[in-house]
Amino acid sequence: MLTEGYDWFRSSSKLDSRLKKELLTTYGELRGIPCIFQQKWLRLATRFKKYPVIITCRDGLAEEDWTEVEKIITQCGCKRGKRFPGLGMATMVVNINAMQKLIDCRQVVRITYDREIKALLHVAAPTVKADFLWEQKYTGKGIRVAVLDTGVYPHPDLIKPNNRLVGFVDLVKNKSQPYDDNGHGTHVAGCIAGNGQQSQGKYKGPAYGADIIGIKVLNKFGDGSLSTVISGINWCINSKEKIHAICMSLGSPAESPAQYDPVCQAVRKAWQKGIVVCVAAGNDGPQERTIASPGIEPAVITVGATDDRRTSDRQDDLVASFSSRGPTIDGIVKPDVVSPGTGIIALLSPGSFLAKTLKEQKIGEWYLPMSGTSMATPIVVGLVAQLLEQHPNWSPDQVKEELLAKAEDMGVSAFHQGQGYVRIDK
Repeated sequence: MLTEGYDWFRSSSKLDSRLKKELLTTYGELRGIPCIFQQKWLRLATRFKKYPVIITCRDGLAEEDWTEVEKIITQCGCKRGKRFPGLGMATMVVNINAMQKLIDCRQVVRITYDREIKALLHVAAPTVKADFLWEQKYTGKGIRVAVLDTGVYPHPDLIKPNNRLVGFVDLVKNKSQPYDDNGHGTHVAGCIAGNGQQSQGKYKGPAYGADIIGIKVLNKFGDGSLSTVISGINWCINSKEKIHAICMSLGSPAESPAQYDPVCQAVRKAWQKGIVVCVAAGNDGPQERTIASPGIEPAVITVGATDDRRTSDRQDDLVASFSSRGPTIDGIVKPDVVSPGTGIIALLSPGSFLAKTLKEQKIGEWYLPMSGTSMATPIVVGLVAQLLEQHPNWSPDQVKEELLAKAEDMGVSAFHQGQGYVRIDK
């Protein structure tokens, strides 16, 4: 295999499209280098130019096979990262030499660029009829929901009168105490399980009795990496305490089919392990084919947003203009359902990035209105928690079937609304 040519990576089915673009950029730098120096530059580039990647290996990989993969990394002077044996993945920082050898390694199925992933930010509970189950005393009590986001601040609506922020994992700064320096994750947690403590019950989520585990995978500015998000999902799968649902109001442009997307593979595994996963569709509408990853994963519940026009009457609702539309990169119908996602009032994290940048929109000391499929998704997660309290033995598939069966058709394309407006009172 000649390093000088482009064919080794252009023709490889093991490299994702983003990684190929990065390699093309590297090789494109040759154009500005005199011919007599190009060979030397290539030798240096193949050794010292590094790429953060996620290596996906075949299912059921034995320990000795992992050793073979890691041996390649070590021999090429590259850095081994974190392994996720249950997912068949590992994070690594590799050079071109290592990449060429990994392509030829029979154990390696896919090499994905560890690209950026972002928080998807762009009157709700009564609109989806959460109060129907409130009347039957279902508030999500005993259900543990993991919020993979920017963290969760210990807001009074989550910790009073009883502390329901029962866990916190920081995969960004490794702090032990819960915090949210961005504010997005706290707002999301409130959309799920805020109890309205500071608003006399006015601003509360569908599952105001549920427990929250904050898993910080995004930084102060709402940015993160695929590998950090996968770490968060892996934590949920292996948690000693049962995690019933995962809320992921985050995403990145879908660049590979779900079959090869590492975050899709991770949420699929969580689903198979009995965890209901709800994912934001994305905020790149109204164009079609804009569903973000991991919302393209067929198994999970992908949520689009509606504009409820600040009323609880569904008759005047529209699919929000920003809500991403299907079909997915694989051609399947997504989102699965839609839910209120405009001007949603929920919890504020004091001193956070969003508290400072949106300070003029604050409602009192403790609340903030925000819009996006980021807000629509946790409302659906709240409904999921209510259903799981009511039907504790239901599988993720049964929960999804119930939500889709009761969704109300809005009279628009399935690529815009999925099965329709989520509701649980039918």
